[in-house]
Amino acid sequence: MTEQNRNPGNGGETHQQAGGDVPVLTTNHGVPVSDNQNSLKSGARGPTLLEDFVLREKIFHFDHERIPERIVHARGSGAHGVFEATDDISDLTRAAVFTKGTKTEVFTRFSTVAGGAGSVDTPRDVRGFAVKFYTTEGNWDLVGNNIPVFFIQDAIKFPDLIHSVKMEADRAYPQAGSAHDTFWDWASLTPESTHMQLWAMSDRTLPRSLRMMEGFGVHTFQLVNAEGKSSFVKFHWKPRLGLQSTIWDETLKLQAADNDYHRRDLWEAIDGGDFPEWDLGIQVFDKAFADAQPYDVLDSTKLIPEEDVPVRIIGTMTLNRNADNFFAETEQVAFLPTNVVPGIDFSNDPLLQGRLFSYLDTQKSRLGTTNFHQIPINAPRNDAQNFQRDGMMQTKVPKGRANYEPNSLSVIGEDGGPRESPNGFATTTNPTGPDEQGEKLRIRAELFGDHYSQARLFWVSMTDNERAHIASAFTFELSKVGPAHIRKRVVANLRNVNEELAARVADGIGMDLPPANPAFREPVDMAPSPALSIQRNMKDTLAGRMVGVLIADGSDGAEIDTVTSAIEGAGGKVFLVAPKVGGAKLADGSMKEAHGQLAGSPSQLFDAVAVVLSADGARALLKEGAAVQWVMDAFGHLKAVAASADARPLLDRAGVEKDEGVVALDQIASAATKRYWAREDGVRTLA
Repeated sequence: MTEQNRNPGNGGETHQQAGGDVPVLTTNHGVPVSDNQNSLKSGARGPTLLEDFVLREKIFHFDHERIPERIVHARGSGAHGVFEATDDISDLTRAAVFTKGTKTEVFTRFSTVAGGAGSVDTPRDVRGFAVKFYTTEGNWDLVGNNIPVFFIQDAIKFPDLIHSVKMEADRAYPQAGSAHDTFWDWASLTPESTHMQLWAMSDRTLPRSLRMMEGFGVHTFQLVNAEGKSSFVKFHWKPRLGLQSTIWDETLKLQAADNDYHRRDLWEAIDGGDFPEWDLGIQVFDKAFADAQPYDVLDSTKLIPEEDVPVRIIGTMTLNRNADNFFAETEQVAFLPTNVVPGIDFSNDPLLQGRLFSYLDTQKSRLGTTNFHQIPINAPRNDAQNFQRDGMMQTKVPKGRANYEPNSLSVIGEDGGPRESPNGFATTTNPTGPDEQGEKLRIRAELFGDHYSQARLFWVSMTDNERAHIASAFTFELSKVGPAHIRKRVVANLRNVNEELAARVADGIGMDLPPANPAFREPVDMAPSPALSIQRNMKDTLAGRMVGVLIADGSDGAEIDTVTSAIEGAGGKVFLVAPKVGGAKLADGSMKEAHGQLAGSPSQLFDAVAVVLSADGARALLKEGAAVQWVMDAFGHLKAVAASADARPLLDRAGVEKDEGVVALDQIASAATKRYWAREDGVRTLA
């Protein structure tokens, strides 16, 4: 069972300790481990020490567990481009890449996190957003995600996070998703992940397009000017097309329609000359600001609200060339957070410090082995037990699914694996010397103990629809979790975020609302941040969007031309859909070629739809289930639906009720720029 340990030696972290007859957690070489949850630092907020052999072995082994694809971010899409610095920030940094007017070649790779290289593009997942700048001073790699925060505060916890979210160890499923026991077991035992849980359950993890999502450096870095003065900085990528996402049901159908939806969308946009663009922005602040905040700026589970420190735009990235060879470029590109140039530096963020070691090790030996300790001459003589598994030349056969910790699998009778020992190896604390920032401690600063305040901030910053989506997402994911105690623990944690959220999720999974889990540091209420909402930041534009136009035999060519002109005039694209591959014979007897056939071009591929039918055409399509479903899905996915007068019977059959998003053909260009959230209560059951 889980025991709460709040002594100063581990920073108050919720901690599992050895008890009963459980085996002792050791390194690969048999040395007992006293703390497997906090890396060794020079002071509570100081840099992580290379001396920490527990961290190095754990990360080293983790880096080599998969061959030959990447451990995480295995499925990616990349493109070439150029970055142009547009603002003078020489007062902040001497980095040549930021000299105003300078143009720098870049290569950018977008990726999912949890799935393998052969998984699909559209699971609910964080997206990697990595940019390699080929500067005159060497390569600078800005390696981040499409979400500004992360699940953990310390890199030593990263293997456990990924172990838990990947396919379960004994059964090799589910693939590319977090809706299963081990992830939520880990997450519910790791309160610091709560803020990221809300982001992950939001529509941020269901992007409409790689071209329509933000990117973040996640960590706090430093900018250094020519005089040696440094400032803290966070990096933001802002898409010129604005933010947009899909909704869950639409995402599922997109996956069924096109496993490569995002990859294809990016490739075709660049191939067609619609070059995606992002503005690079920075949040810059000093130590005085950092010290005045109720959170630690070195904590990667926290963001700095844009209302407190506005984002300053300093340049623009344009992706203008697809890769010539996927393997040679997109697959083999190696991003390293250690690749920085003069004028850019690291902070003591403990998650970043671990990444500085991990990425280099991973890239240098993706096909190597980490199991050298199992060779007899190297093997320990006592029984080495830990959660490091797999890798080339693994000779042991671990059983069960406990390959992460903390875990509570013993509650349901499973082997939970070894635990830390109070008698394990512990680094001797040294008096603070002239070159040290403090004692060598495995500890986190006090402010790192607030795991819920920014999760509250995220929740209160959402619209009612986005909150409903979050509650529905938690409900769906937890419905896939078997052990009842894990579901209960997740909901108990959510009570520290918002009572309404916890109640809706509890009701959705059919359980009584449990008492709130104790919070190590009581959360505080923060003012809403509108910048966190997708719906509040969607652009009222058709640029980068596509409207599906359903036609059939007998359709009016003039009406089709009117719709096409209106959409293209507003910057959108038209995709003609017909029941037959060859297109449709119009009312004047001419043939109109279609871009796609009805059964293979579902409406979830489009941002809005228009139905241009004659009375005879509508009667014919009333008998076509695919046509009824095409209209029904568009309405259910909250999109604009425009129709000719004769097409109304098809809309009636599909259950399309009149509202502000159901319009005449001549209104499609203005109506297609948005979703109609008020419709959602009528077409979806919300948690």
